Amino acid sequence: MKFQGLAEQLSEAGYEFYRRNWVLGTSGNFSAVIEREPLKLCITASGNDKGRLDETHFLEIDSNAEVLQGFGAPSAETMIHLTIYGFLPNVGSILHTHSVWGTILSDVHYQKGHIAIEGYEMLKGLAGIKTHEHREEVPIVENSQDYVALSHVIENVLRENPTCHGIYLRRHGLYTWGKDSREAQRHIEIFEFLFEVLGRRLSLR
Repeated sequence: MKFQGLAEQLSEAGYEFYRRNWVLGTSGNFSAVIEREPLKLCITASGNDKGRLDETHFLEIDSNAEVLQGFGAPSAETMIHLTIYGFLPNVGSILHTHSVWGTILSDVHYQKGHIAIEGYEMLKGLAGIKTHEHREEVPIVENSQDYVALSHVIENVLRENPTCHGIYLRRHGLYTWGKDSREAQRHIEIFEFLFEVLGRRLSLR
């Protein structure tokens, strides 16, 4: 898909995520692959309200995060997107959200190293999952402002968990992905539903 079409799809996702309180303020960032060889991405420019995105808030960048089209600077977390695309060649879109329930769970379960989810029908919304008996473990990574070091950590986590559908930065937010932006958006919706279920169960204890 061309740059403009991807920007429109990601803008729609941003509006929906904002409406559901998953990307308040200027939090979150979204990207999608324009082409693989050479790698070109459509990605949100830094500092924009995700509930009011349009194509002017997106950049086209290359594999070195150099801006090829658009105005503004890429997010400081662009390197994380590039790392995931580099390690998972079938990924066509990456979405990053900041929800209340996920943030709480990433803190509560940090010592375990992951958020474990199993036995819920909604798990079947994740690509390749056919049964509610599946156990999904979302690795939790300590957040850092050193994005070079953080990217190396994430690459190692992906190497150890090649079938995971997402990674959580502790007290920060979720990164998930899909073959395209529609699938990635579905994964966000699935995870955010399940995080809220787990969080509400935790609050009832």
